[in-house]
Amino acid sequence: MSSDPGHWQRVYRERQPREMSWYERAPEVSLELIERAAPAPNAAILDAGGGASSLAGLLIAAGYTDVTVADLSRAALERAREDLGEAAGEIQWVQADLRDHDFGRRFDLWHDRAVLHFMVEPSDREGYLATLRRSLRSGGHAILAAFGPQGPTRCSGLPVVRYSAAKLSLLLGGDFELLSSRLQDHRTPSGATQQFVYAHLLRK
Repeated sequence: MSSDPGHWQRVYRERQPREMSWYERAPEVSLELIERAAPAPNAAILDAGGGASSLAGLLIAAGYTDVTVADLSRAALERAREDLGEAAGEIQWVQADLRDHDFGRRFDLWHDRAVLHFMVEPSDREGYLATLRRSLRSGGHAILAAFGPQGPTRCSGLPVVRYSAAKLSLLLGGDFELLSSRLQDHRTPSGATQQFVYAHLLRK
């Protein structure tokens, strides 16, 4: 992963969110899995690496009251706040490097779509997992979406790691139980297809 926040600042300043390869007009799979895992409206939800995604605003619209978005790029967070208007005030926005950040609290659900696969170096993954474990309560849910076995090998000019559901489960270790998984063929704004794998895991 690029440890330089400037890389992601440039990405979001030079391109609109709707031009990003990972852009989803409606993150239907994420919403379905979150609503299945966290039915209580006061569930504490973290969108890890949420950037300029529309997910947080849709969660607020669905009635959730404790939503946090964390991203390395301040530009991405600012753009998301601008797009949401008044509703942005109902969301906690945190500029954070997920490899070492301490949120000072625990969440009921950790959602990550398209961040973990940028953690190419073992030290990056170890830092990310330490933050996840520090931030997710026992009995909490982790919903991870990364490039699948047939997904791209690079994204935004950076190398990535491709995953299967079994590989994601093995990465998180024995104190997480894999509850469900699925593959998705994501259609990018440019018309290309990217394979994602979604894994829903429960922390024991």
